[in-house]
Amino acid sequence: MKNRKISFLPANLWLLFITFLLCIPGSNLPSKFSIEWLNDIWFDKWVHIILFTVLVYLFCWADFHSKKPIAFYWFAILGVAYGVLLELVQHFLIPQRSFELGDIVADVIGCLLAVVIAKQKLTK
Repeated sequence: MKNRKISFLPANLWLLFITFLLCIPGSNLPSKFSIEWLNDIWFDKWVHIILFTVLVYLFCWADFHSKKPIAFYWFAILGVAYGVLLELVQHFLIPQRSFELGDIVADVIGCLLAVVIAKQKLTK
């Protein structure tokens, strides 16, 4: 039981890291004028994809010993729900942050990508 708790530590730490990053007030983020070229490459969306790919993959990795790939889909569903929740928190509770449907789409892509990678790497 102790080893199982330890295996989830990286995923839980990453979860805290994501929560911190996505709850930073907009006034503490870099000015859009200084990073305008990042908007052209949808940098924000790529960040969401990476954050949620790593999140779901770490949870899948922590649970890989169960040999139940169906659990990977549950982690993805929970990851998507968490992404939606964070968007709502940003909209209603975080100053100068807003709800963006594009961020949710990027979160979904990241979660699904993690399942694909986890199935390939962890279930062999």
